[in-house]
Amino acid sequence: MEAATERHFFHHGASEPTGAKTSARALEKEKEHCHWCQIRSFPTNKQYPITIVNEVDNATIPSTFRFLQNSRLGAGVQAAEDSFRTGCECADAEECQYRGCLCLQEQDDDSDDEGPTRRKVYMYHMHGAKAGLLRSKFLKSKRPIYECHDGCACAENCPNRVVERGRKVPLQIFRTDKTGWGVRSLVDIKKGQFVDKYIGEIITPQEAQHRRAASSIAQRKDVYLFALDKFTDPDSPDVRLRGQPLEIDGEFMSGPTRFINHSCDPNLRIFARVGDHADKHIHDIAMFALRDIPKGEELTFDYVDGVSEEDDDAKKKSKQDDMVRCLCNSKNCRKFLW
Repeated sequence: MEAATERHFFHHGASEPTGAKTSARALEKEKEHCHWCQIRSFPTNKQYPITIVNEVDNATIPSTFRFLQNSRLGAGVQAAEDSFRTGCECADAEECQYRGCLCLQEQDDDSDDEGPTRRKVYMYHMHGAKAGLLRSKFLKSKRPIYECHDGCACAENCPNRVVERGRKVPLQIFRTDKTGWGVRSLVDIKKGQFVDKYIGEIITPQEAQHRRAASSIAQRKDVYLFALDKFTDPDSPDVRLRGQPLEIDGEFMSGPTRFINHSCDPNLRIFARVGDHADKHIHDIAMFALRDIPKGEELTFDYVDGVSEEDDDAKKKSKQDDMVRCLCNSKNCRKFLW
């Protein structure tokens, strides 16, 4: 690792032929494929850096992997046209906690009804020490999160723009003893705090199946593919939500969350997050802390979030040979993923 770091910092492009133009091209090519340069280019790098350490072996992040700050749309995937986009018209951010806020009109809530527009349906604590943390009633659920966004009239500091404002946690990708790369936070994380999004290339279901088939181990590919199926409905008025969902592939391009390991007793949970309602088909996958997490503890989430079918299959010895074994060793370990 030290040799690779020295090569990067002091010898960018040095292996290429000399000459001003050639060296410049070599330098840019090396920077393009350099993980450190990719991370350093993020606007949040100084305040909330991503670091990579390996104190276990000589493994490095695959050279074919590229760090992204936001997901990319693959071939055949399109965001909604501007004519279909909407946003709330709340002049006061305090209004972005009531049903009257356009962004929250589809938000589920169990609160007592206070009227059609004055009913509070906000997901986050709005004031005090817990401001910005996901409320416990939502943290225990699997409900989608609806947020205000850059198409809204409310201010950027609107309390209903937590995921919109991005990651506020410095993360470290580190080499574990038994499960390859893992991720930990360099600061304490509070219960209900937003950690980061799972990002990658958003691809069509046909392309996802093609990549599974092309992978030498199809089950391994499933570790990196996330179906954006939270709003899939054959009767949806939105034709994009009626068929097979799009998927996020984070194997070769993603953020630090791509390296978060599975646990049957996780400290994070994933939620579907919607900004502009016209883009439900490409909604975000946001990760929130299920409990207080001290700095240095490995971050984990349940890759299948307790899906019962996998539990049933794991009990059948005839199917275990074809299943992916779980290595989390938690008290509640299901022994197999899928």
